[in-house]
Amino acid sequence: MRVVVIGAGAIGASCALALAEAGAEVVVVDRSGVAAETSSRCEGNILVSDKAPGAEAELAIVARRAWRDLAAVLDDDRAPGQPATEFEEKGGVVVAFPAGADALEGFAGSQRAIGIRADAVSAEELRRLEPHLSRDVACGIHYPEDAQVQPSLVTQAMLARARRLGAELRITEVTAPLRAGDRIAGVVTPHGPIAADAVVNCAGPWAGEVATLLGARLDIRPRRGAILVTTPMPQRVFHKVYDADYVGAVGSSDAALQTSTVVESTPAGTVLIGSSRERVGFSTAGTLEPIAEIAAKATRLFPFLADTMLLRSYVGFRPYTPDHLPAIGADGWVAGLFHAAGHEGAGIGLAPTTGHLIAHAVLGTPAPLDPAPFLPTRASLEEAA
Repeated sequence: MRVVVIGAGAIGASCALALAEAGAEVVVVDRSGVAAETSSRCEGNILVSDKAPGAEAELAIVARRAWRDLAAVLDDDRAPGQPATEFEEKGGVVVAFPAGADALEGFAGSQRAIGIRADAVSAEELRRLEPHLSRDVACGIHYPEDAQVQPSLVTQAMLARARRLGAELRITEVTAPLRAGDRIAGVVTPHGPIAADAVVNCAGPWAGEVATLLGARLDIRPRRGAILVTTPMPQRVFHKVYDADYVGAVGSSDAALQTSTVVESTPAGTVLIGSSRERVGFSTAGTLEPIAEIAAKATRLFPFLADTMLLRSYVGFRPYTPDHLPAIGADGWVAGLFHAAGHEGAGIGLAPTTGHLIAHAVLGTPAPLDPAPFLPTRASLEEAA
């Protein structure tokens, strides 16, 4: 089977890899290049700590297990001179100030019920885990299963492995579908048509526009987020640390600006600071307010950051679905069309299992978990629109 994958971000790369490993002939099409958009403008989160019980938590648990093996394969498989994925099983620490302590402890209890490790820590243990944390923090939960990768590097590594298995990458834009009756039979590009037995829409925040172009409909909207990056320093943050407010921001449907604190170190010595969420279309104007709010909240959590110099800041767009679940599987209107989009800020963490679900949908390989909650035809996605 020949499959066109639209999009060379983390989700597109993971789908291309899973399809190529299953024996498909794969052509990846992207108008900008590998990891050129959302996957190079994020933190590389592999989280279970922010997932409430439900379908996404189940997907995250399976994907987290897959990441250790995938990162090892990608690092062992890399060509000379290709950087490592920077996979780190650093764990996460979620903290709350006094007003949020009860809510955090209740949330952690609900996660333990579905098998997520969420270890309550004493004040003394919290200071040992993160000695530079503000003394105003009331409590913390340690999530040893949280991990991190360098998102751009891991996207490049997944696609490089797919290409070694025979996948092809074309830097060009999809302008129309090829049709064979009611079925999609490939895509049209400025460089000529690409025939295929199936097409997978992995266009991230642009997946809704691509669906429309191909004669389908999919409610994917851009949600803007900002991240700050400090200059390199000796390590003073040892886990992925975030305020419990982050969980509420992730699950919110509000279009207005929301900020919460997420702080972590990288192997390069920089500190990544997030995060913000707002629906402003694809606008990059007016980013001072979210950046200022992020900085103020981060210094409340880690006071030493007040005297730290910023290296840069950047914004990116995350693919948002109104019911907060990714759309993974066959389109309901166009035969031969499949979607893998709508992961919002969890795309890196959910990438391996998303690829396996697409291989299941397209090729009939075994599914890693029940695909039904993520189907693009699910009622909750239509009802939330």
